Amino acid sequence: MPTRRIGPLQSAGALAFLALLASLPARAAGISAQARLAAERVAVSTCANCHGWRGHSVAPKFPVLAGQHSGYLLAQLHAFKAQTRGDPDAIGYMWGMAAALDDSQMVALSDYYSRQPPVAGPRGDPHLTRRGRAIYLHGDAAEGIPPCAVCHGPTAAGNTTYPRLAGQHVQYLMKQLRSFKDNLRDVAIMHGVARGLRVADMRAVSVYLQSLGS
Repeated sequence: MPTRRIGPLQSAGALAFLALLASLPARAAGISAQARLAAERVAVSTCANCHGWRGHSVAPKFPVLAGQHSGYLLAQLHAFKAQTRGDPDAIGYMWGMAAALDDSQMVALSDYYSRQPPVAGPRGDPHLTRRGRAIYLHGDAAEGIPPCAVCHGPTAAGNTTYPRLAGQHVQYLMKQLRSFKDNLRDVAIMHGVARGLRVADMRAVSVYLQSLGS
């Protein structure tokens, strides 16, 4: 697999992201009761139209936010506002939605959704689920696909750097994998993973991930 060179702007972006993650505990602890209430109002009155009540999206086009890590959510909101996340739905929906949010509102919203309990999605075809589990846990050496679990964890719960994938909609996961493959989302590590995945493998991994619980 060819090595992708990281330019100065990407390096600066990575350093800024790490600094953002490092500051999260203090920032979350500093969220006032008023800010938490305001974030919940925004979530219920606006965000719920697409992402569902308390982040439990029922529309497969829109991601489940409940239980997602606050650091990941905050990074995505910053990317939406800066218009650096370039997949079609980010452009069509979230660039505009994030434009009006200030930093404190983004911190409070990210914290709000991270506190909501996640749930498992519906189970799919058992054959696809088995295939998806094998790829997720062990990768596919013949196709140059590394195990997803190395970054996202054995139960796909994610961590402060990598997002939670368990319980996410199949349609949304496949859409993001295609965006990584086509570099619409410019994330080098995910481009390297996704470009080796066939559509059938993307579906298998997505079906497996949707079925996982908390």
